[in-house]
Amino acid sequence: KGLFTKELEAQMLIGHAEIAVHSLKDLPTNLPKGLMLGCVTKREDPADALVVNTKNQKYKLESLPSGSIVGTSSLRRLAQLRHHYPHLIFKDVRGNVITRLEKLDEGQYDCLILAAAGLSRLGFAHRIHQIIPSKISLHAVGQGALGIECIEGEPKVLEIIKSLEHFPTAQRCLAERSLLRELEGGCQVPIGVKSSIENQELELEGMVASLDGKRLIREKQSGPLNNPELIGIELANNLKKQGAGEILEEIFKAERS
Repeated sequence: KGLFTKELEAQMLIGHAEIAVHSLKDLPTNLPKGLMLGCVTKREDPADALVVNTKNQKYKLESLPSGSIVGTSSLRRLAQLRHHYPHLIFKDVRGNVITRLEKLDEGQYDCLILAAAGLSRLGFAHRIHQIIPSKISLHAVGQGALGIECIEGEPKVLEIIKSLEHFPTAQRCLAERSLLRELEGGCQVPIGVKSSIENQELELEGMVASLDGKRLIREKQSGPLNNPELIGIELANNLKKQGAGEILEEIFKAERS
């Protein structure tokens, strides 16, 4: 994903393309000089979903037997699920969605945790066995939304793509991305979010967890809808005060070693 994103950005910077469409959760919060996030489309359900094989149809996430093998490639999902369900076994799973589903149906895993939006867009909504509640798993920054990246200083291009923008989704995602940027995290760091809008107020909830799931910090911050990035910054600072910075630094050190 990272290499593909960089290739798309390179094509824009050398003038071979004017826009690039991304799954927003895969787009870095700090973009190369000369590029900008021009548009965010209407979001699908950003929640995580449980997918099970035939022999586990009778179970929900909370009722899976001890020792059940859960497949996930996300450190965010892994940390949160380890926190709530330490009796389960978590195993890395790679490949595209079809490959992962094949591995599940072959019996290599008892269940998978995938993005509900991705399953729906690929025609696998019928495989969603359970939408995982946010009290168990906060979703990834930008999950469920598409972001259109474009070249700065091209007002005609920006005007065209802005017609696709969904303002509430854009404000929510700007707050989420601001939180991630302030925490200096990436898509492979256990940081989760949930955002909502009510009466011109945007509420953002954030989570930072250790990889073993033993330490998990959650906090909320709200503010005016027209200043979403400030909400993300304030929430990041509140999380840091509660120890999120130390958790993330431990993870960064482990990655560097």
